[in-house]
Amino acid sequence: MEHNANIKKAISVEGLVSLIIIGVFFTYLCSIMGVVNMFNTLISTAHDLLINTVFFIMGITVLAGAFGSVLSEFGIISILNRLLSCLMKPLYKMPGAAILGVVTTYLSDNPAIITLANDKGFKRYFKKYQLPALTNIGTAFGMGLVVTSFMIAQQSPIGESFVLPALIGNIGAVIGSVVSVRIMLYFTKKEYGTDEMAVEGSDKSFNMLKYREVREGNIGSRLLESLLEGGKSGVDLGLSIIPGVLIICTLVMMLTNGPSATGLYTGKAYEGIGLFTFLADKLNFILHPMFGFSSYEAVSVPITSLGSVGAAIGLVPKLLKENLVGSNDIAVFTAMGMCWSGYLSTHVAMMDSLKCRKLTGKAIISHTFGGLAAGISAHWIYELWMNVL
Repeated sequence: MEHNANIKKAISVEGLVSLIIIGVFFTYLCSIMGVVNMFNTLISTAHDLLINTVFFIMGITVLAGAFGSVLSEFGIISILNRLLSCLMKPLYKMPGAAILGVVTTYLSDNPAIITLANDKGFKRYFKKYQLPALTNIGTAFGMGLVVTSFMIAQQSPIGESFVLPALIGNIGAVIGSVVSVRIMLYFTKKEYGTDEMAVEGSDKSFNMLKYREVREGNIGSRLLESLLEGGKSGVDLGLSIIPGVLIICTLVMMLTNGPSATGLYTGKAYEGIGLFTFLADKLNFILHPMFGFSSYEAVSVPITSLGSVGAAIGLVPKLLKENLVGSNDIAVFTAMGMCWSGYLSTHVAMMDSLKCRKLTGKAIISHTFGGLAAGISAHWIYELWMNVL
């Protein structure tokens, strides 16, 4: 048989070890939640994520795809690239057009930037090594407007305003995004080099950075065609993210959340064993100097944002009501919620959509450090503002 590095024995140590790990993991879950409750929660959580999260994201990607396609068709991306190159290049080592991804994801959610990245009019500004980093820069600002508005609107038990902490959290998210993108670019340069363009221009008779292609027809037909084509790419993207969201986010939720409000397991969606919260309690001596959390319960918010920032911010009102968090925590929640914004549940699908699946691990590692940098920065900026300025 011809040697093939991708062929292994049908039965090997790898399979046996995997079987043991899976068995131990689910036995552990069942021992705490009960077999019936565990499977009901698993299925109910995945179903709820599909109905209320995936289709919500698909709605975003369709609208964002249509919007981005129109901006590309009528040259607005070209203008943004020219105006903002002076800002994006020194900070991120990215073209000015990347700012459109920042704005789009801030107003919507992480996958919106991938819809843009599938548009040739947008990709033509990027080198090949820069394209995978769009996953990181887009995720760092995902649902930014929602998170910021939500934090500002919260009621403090002592009547303090959360406007300043939320704004500081945005600054922290920017710092985290720079860290994440720069680390990712280090990996992608080694993989692709720095010369090849994301869209090859060898078949074009013009300079793609100075000129752009447009669709045939009058303004009305070009507008309609760009809207429909962009929206169709959004549908394709919405379907492609289903496995990542359902599998990874479900597991994160079950390892982070606790039982129902009564303290019992009922098999409803989003119940869990609270393992991550338990570990955070044990690591509080490290977490407090880094993030300044007011209580170990506060760590549940950034941990939950690993899978879903929407679920994470839903924890904040209860923590505030019980006086377990304060202004510093809000700043850190905003920074880490924005920067991480469910990256464990979307990075796999986003990198797959960019045809960079082999760099998924590098993207996740880069963004992990980016989110930590965002939270640490927000904490110390808040401390500096309150105690020095």
